[in-house]
Amino acid sequence: MRTLYVSDLDGTLLRSDETTSEYTNSVINNLTDRGMIFSYATARSLITDKKVTSGLRAEIPLIVYNGAFILDNVTGEVLAANYFDESVGSVLDDLFGNQIFPIVYARIDGKEKFSYVPELCTDGMKKFLLSRQGDIRTNVVKSAENLKVGDIFYITCIDSPEKLKPMYNKYKETFHCVYQKDIYTDEQWLEIMPFAASKANAIKQLQELLECDRVVAFGDGRNDIDMFELADESYAVQNTDEQLKRYATSVISSNDEDGVAHWLEDNCIVRSSNDKE
Repeated sequence: MRTLYVSDLDGTLLRSDETTSEYTNSVINNLTDRGMIFSYATARSLITDKKVTSGLRAEIPLIVYNGAFILDNVTGEVLAANYFDESVGSVLDDLFGNQIFPIVYARIDGKEKFSYVPELCTDGMKKFLLSRQGDIRTNVVKSAENLKVGDIFYITCIDSPEKLKPMYNKYKETFHCVYQKDIYTDEQWLEIMPFAASKANAIKQLQELLECDRVVAFGDGRNDIDMFELADESYAVQNTDEQLKRYATSVISSNDEDGVAHWLEDNCIVRSSNDKE
């Protein structure tokens, strides 16, 4: 029986300093070398997740942008993608009308970009963009209307709860929406994606691609609920959002205590052809 192990990154596999520990790297690399099928599902892009997982040798496809894409971790090839249809224009107009000017992710002329209007950025957006200085995807635009350019697949709003909560309530049944505070800055975020773009849907696709019979998932946030519902077993780290714990098979040690790696070392049984029975 083949099992796909999938972990969230921020707050789960990553420690609070946004790194994987030497212990976590050693455990996962050893187990994958022996045949464990391990991937991760993250809200990050391939560019930023490679920076924080540089010690890992996961070479199977990865789930990024909360399920908007499945990418080949070696070549960067897009294996599956979910884009908005033309209705995204009216969503953006609605956001603009409520004085919400998001960071918009799109493929423009064949290249992945995130666009924003500097003069319309909130303090929370400025903090986030500061952490992305030098990113080749940066696309500064002059007006909100320019945020509509390209094949859009992800919208990130960082603003006050008073502005964002009504938008979440309005669109949560139509699109895949994640409304939660950022674990690093405590800023309120609203992320809006195509309805088909979710960690759960991407894991289903990856499970079929890799011909796995079971899924074991690890996470810490509300955006992990859908993959916990899909998984055969699901484990929430101790530092998790209380709501997620209700969907978990069990609670394990925190991210800063390398909870995922300890669980895998104790519970993941893999045998290569060279291992003795």
